[in-house]
Amino acid sequence: MRLVVPFGAGGAPDVIARLMAPPISENLGAPVVVDNRPGATGIIAAEYVKSSPPDGTTLFVADSAHFAINPALRANLPYDPQKDFVPVIEVASSMIYIAVLAQSEAKSVQELVALAKKRAQGLTFGSSGSGTPHHLGMELVKFESGANFIHVPFKGVQQSVPALLSGDVDIVVAGPASLLPHVKAGKVRMIAAVNATRWSRMPEIPTIAESGVTQHGLDVTIGLLAPAGTPPEVVRRLNEATAKALRSPEVANRASEIGLEMIAGTPEQLAQSMLRQREQYARVVKVSGAKAD
Repeated sequence: MRLVVPFGAGGAPDVIARLMAPPISENLGAPVVVDNRPGATGIIAAEYVKSSPPDGTTLFVADSAHFAINPALRANLPYDPQKDFVPVIEVASSMIYIAVLAQSEAKSVQELVALAKKRAQGLTFGSSGSGTPHHLGMELVKFESGANFIHVPFKGVQQSVPALLSGDVDIVVAGPASLLPHVKAGKVRMIAAVNATRWSRMPEIPTIAESGVTQHGLDVTIGLLAPAGTPPEVVRRLNEATAKALRSPEVANRASEIGLEMIAGTPEQLAQSMLRQREQYARVVKVSGAKAD
């Protein structure tokens, strides 16, 4: 069985896939490998899974970008999240943060906006790619504040976070797994969550909705999708094996440490979440005027 991750190593989808793989393998009695296929905002990975045999051996570790944002940003998307895939399970909600270097003048979103307005050239921000929640979160701040934030897309956090550390970008939007080691080392400051709610492990960091710059946060979730045509009994077996893996203390505790909250719902719940988020991100794309690079 292959878990296809549309990012490079290090991001939340990759980390949770590697956490899930051993217990899923044990639950199914079959080897499970993680296959990283980054690039093109997940289209490369999506097309690979879409074209795979619908037998439950190849699953797409998708997040909100792939089943909600891409349809809003791309008129000629070569896959349809609802028609080309079958929902298996909504794995987890994922925290993502706006972060700056520790020596930055900005200690809040309001101060970041003020700094961007003060600089004629604005501020650059790195993300895990065009059309990701990381990208759209800052586009929402940009639209609501009127400040000049210039997007610099990367293929994943393995590139975007080092770009912040080297000073190649002024801001990065990334998950706690990638940021916390640098926060603890005193190199990076996390100033706001893009999400609608604060993270229970870091309740001191506000959301962008609490910043006074925007009234809305974003839902960011990770789910497993199988190729269309996968038999219902196979989907049920995959759902049960994955849910059991997610509920194990080892996986749940480690996932919580990196900014993930387990959901482990039904296929039907993932289908509903996909539709709800598709509407949510379509609104963000429309009001912000965000474009696919």
